[in-house]
Amino acid sequence: MKAIWSSLFVVASLVCSLCHADRVVLKEGQSLTGDILAEKQSVIYVDVGVDVLKIPKQQILEYEYSDAVGFEQPDVNDPNQTEQPAGRLSNANRLYYSGDREKTTIEKCVETASEAVVKVSSPAGMGSGFFLNEQGYLITNYHVIEKETKIEVTVFHKVETGFEKKKFKKVKIEAINPFVDLALLRIEDLEDVKVKYVPLGDIDRLKVGEKVFAIGNPLGLERTVTDGVISTMNRAFEGLIYLQTNADINPGNSGGPLFNLAGEVVGVTNMGYIFFGGLGFAIPVNYVKHFIENRDAFAYDKDNPNTGYRYIQPDRRRNKSEPKFLKGDRKD
Repeated sequence: MKAIWSSLFVVASLVCSLCHADRVVLKEGQSLTGDILAEKQSVIYVDVGVDVLKIPKQQILEYEYSDAVGFEQPDVNDPNQTEQPAGRLSNANRLYYSGDREKTTIEKCVETASEAVVKVSSPAGMGSGFFLNEQGYLITNYHVIEKETKIEVTVFHKVETGFEKKKFKKVKIEAINPFVDLALLRIEDLEDVKVKYVPLGDIDRLKVGEKVFAIGNPLGLERTVTDGVISTMNRAFEGLIYLQTNADINPGNSGGPLFNLAGEVVGVTNMGYIFFGGLGFAIPVNYVKHFIENRDAFAYDKDNPNTGYRYIQPDRRRNKSEPKFLKGDRKD
């Protein structure tokens, strides 16, 4: 087996040494370059030029995607151009993509990103969410699924006549952080269904006055698009900083993405004032990235619904009698 691997690595190295390629390092020490064609839960498929290898993830030490492969910028002046690249796969635990797109119009962004936005439902209510990758990982607000484990995700696929709805009932809660109102979910029964996903933007490149738009399901009105600008980037509530926007945010928008004009997620919408238009708020994308990258700290355990924010109380004093130093000071 080792001889076969060694032969393939020699050939792969010769084929890919002059080109940009993805890289896979096995636990045994061998390194392989090629194009990662697909990534499943337990295996990845790598094109090494002479063959396609199926490599179990349990044999892999690490792997990374080349930033230069498959992410050419589209011609924004081409009226027929609607597709945009997904972005670079982040090195941060490889769950989300980092955006590096050219800005375009809301119309083109909606055409590209709308399929990545989903409806998240539970017996207690309904909200929105969005896919981070093709494996079915998605972000929503914690308050959308709070105290619920029976969760349903509705995905909207484009067809010739409009959109086709597909519901998934096998949804796993991966991590929750009630303090920043975020939840990481994963659809476990995707099977061969391909989902669209959107990249996360860079908060440092966002500016006050910049055009943004939200996609969500306010009051159950599916795939609703609202637009506005960034009103301020540092509105404080209860010790956290929020993005404020005049894009309308209503119940049902919660957990949905706030996009810039490059189609990158810059925030997660989580609250608005129903009776006062133009006052919407979103969790900045840097909080989202930190939550994903440190998801092990907030991992959800079905046997402990408080997982993610449970603090261990100190031991109580075992000796219930009155302390001696108090007895000496007492004056009867």
